[in-house]
Amino acid sequence: MTRPAPAALLALGLCTTALADDAALTLDPSVITGSRSASPTFDLPYSVDGISREQISGGQLGINASEALSRVPGLVVQNRQNYAQDLQISSRGFGARSAFGVRGIKLIADGIPASTPDGQGQAATFNLDTAERIEVLRGPAATLYGSNAGGVIQMFSRDGEGTPRVGAETLVGSDGLNKNHLSAEGAANGAGFVLDASRMDTNGYRDHSSARRDQTFAKLNFAPDDDSKLALIYSSLEQNGTQDPLGQTWAAYKADPRSVSSNALIYNTRKSIDHQQLGLNYERYIGNATLQVNAYTGRRNVIQYLSIPKGTPANERGGGVVQFDRKFYGGSVRWMQPVESAPGDLMIITGLDFDQSEDSRHGYQNYSGNTLGVKGQLRRDEIDTARSLDPYIQANWALDRWTLQAGIRHSTMQMDVDDQFLSNGDASGNKTYQKNTPSMSVMYAFTPELHGYVSAGKGFETPTQAELAYAPGNVEGFNFGLKPSESTQYEIGLKAQLNDTRLNAAVFQITTEDELVVQQSIGGRTSYQNAGRTLRRGFELGMESQLSEHWSTSLAYTRLQATYDSDFASAANTIDKGNYLPGVPQTTLFVELNWKPRDWVSTAIEGLYRSKVYVEDTNSQHAAPGYSVFNWRARLEQKVEHWTFHQTLRLDNLLDRQYVGSVIVGDGNGRYYEAAPGRSWYAGAGAEYQF
Repeated sequence: MTRPAPAALLALGLCTTALADDAALTLDPSVITGSRSASPTFDLPYSVDGISREQISGGQLGINASEALSRVPGLVVQNRQNYAQDLQISSRGFGARSAFGVRGIKLIADGIPASTPDGQGQAATFNLDTAERIEVLRGPAATLYGSNAGGVIQMFSRDGEGTPRVGAETLVGSDGLNKNHLSAEGAANGAGFVLDASRMDTNGYRDHSSARRDQTFAKLNFAPDDDSKLALIYSSLEQNGTQDPLGQTWAAYKADPRSVSSNALIYNTRKSIDHQQLGLNYERYIGNATLQVNAYTGRRNVIQYLSIPKGTPANERGGGVVQFDRKFYGGSVRWMQPVESAPGDLMIITGLDFDQSEDSRHGYQNYSGNTLGVKGQLRRDEIDTARSLDPYIQANWALDRWTLQAGIRHSTMQMDVDDQFLSNGDASGNKTYQKNTPSMSVMYAFTPELHGYVSAGKGFETPTQAELAYAPGNVEGFNFGLKPSESTQYEIGLKAQLNDTRLNAAVFQITTEDELVVQQSIGGRTSYQNAGRTLRRGFELGMESQLSEHWSTSLAYTRLQATYDSDFASAANTIDKGNYLPGVPQTTLFVELNWKPRDWVSTAIEGLYRSKVYVEDTNSQHAAPGYSVFNWRARLEQKVEHWTFHQTLRLDNLLDRQYVGSVIVGDGNGRYYEAAPGRSWYAGAGAEYQF
């Protein structure tokens, strides 16, 4: 496939006649991720990016986090076009092995983890309609957030402020997409509030991929006294009967990108989710120190119908229907103490994080008699508990031209299994993983406009409950022999602010011992193993520039060489040193050109290039080819007295390319590929009334 040059993107942007972001670029956003106190990204000695509210919502659909995260270097965000399995997100190669959900990256929303203690996360719980900003931390400093070595993605909702207002909007588009959204927010009597509810329906690009998603959100923020702040947050996500089209073989994808496996239809593969959570954030100023307290609780109920064939060992022993009822809760406490006697600005931060999830998990055969795709006989019954208790200490010190941040976290994750289905033996057991994860970063200001930094750290990543669930072969019980992977990370970076341009560049190296990989995937059961060493070396470049009063641009470039650094055996294969990690493209480029000729109209062109992706460890199966796609978006806004009206137009995949949008790593049926849509259109309109 011919790769369009960046000049082609520029030319296409110049040809647009209307409409991008609602405000000029914020070239030096403030973030708290990493330092745990608000600081400009330019002054932080590691790779961290902030995504603004305008970048999240301006001309976007507000459905998937991939809409905003593609602009961050180091991240690969693949929309599976499958709402039963969620996005695939990897950071510097961590998380690429995930067949569903997010692994290896810490997800947090308003201080509430969207990841369980064992590292499983769901980006679908992010409510983009209420997002004020998203912060993305990569590299060694992320190890201070626990056993998710790849990075941290943290979303913050906006506080209710200003005169109360109510709004409604609707969005329609290709493949039967329809989204309706109601909101109310503002402040009254010293308290701010945000209320939000939306429903999204789609037939899906591929056959058997329809979905309905209902989201609600409520936030109340106020100040109990002059020295404290309190926020109460509730959110929910509901998806009933979301169809799962599964992956495609290469031949099936080439013959018809909308096609699905016959088993998806025979067994009516689908998934239902009911997720609710409640959180509290409290902050109090005590002298010159700050106390921060967070607490949360929630539940998540899931039932999923798989396509495991009737009569296979996995169906008879574990079941082709997975159902669990999860209760989760936890909290954190943090003390931030300035040291006034020290030269410069020194802040000592101590904290303790506790998280626990408890799953009442059942497995059923996915047939009853000759009827397929229904809940049949019970084949699995257990209580799975994951908990973590992590103390940490961190120091942030700015002295003349130097900035130092250092810390250490003691991470502990315990997994307990109470097997209550004993006819095939007792698989009960427990496993505890512990590790000290230190990190240190140093920055020097060569000039006020040019900063350089060095960062180093050690991290570890525990197996998730899903990865522990099956022992290799036909052996019953959990795979408690799995070890956590341990990484040593280094990065060197430069940050520059030149007039109206911000540049961030970083070179990094990550060596990992006992990398977690797929050992075998047979009959619906996937087992994992530790695979010796891996080596990741890469370069990241991020740029944002306000070219003129009306024009701005941004760029995110990643070059990543992620390979196995030792031979290892996997099922019947030997994986050679030098093979590429599957699911990780070597090159990713995102470019965006924005034009805002008037206050009420804005437009943008987006371009994305991604190189080929291997789909399994031997690198012998057909790799998903590289691709380039271009998107166009527009937004108009009008104000009439108390009313504000807006319209959104969007065209994705302008050149109507056929390409593989994501891959399922190591799928035992050879169904590695998930097709992305061709040219797609979306149109929306909304109104807001301010009292």
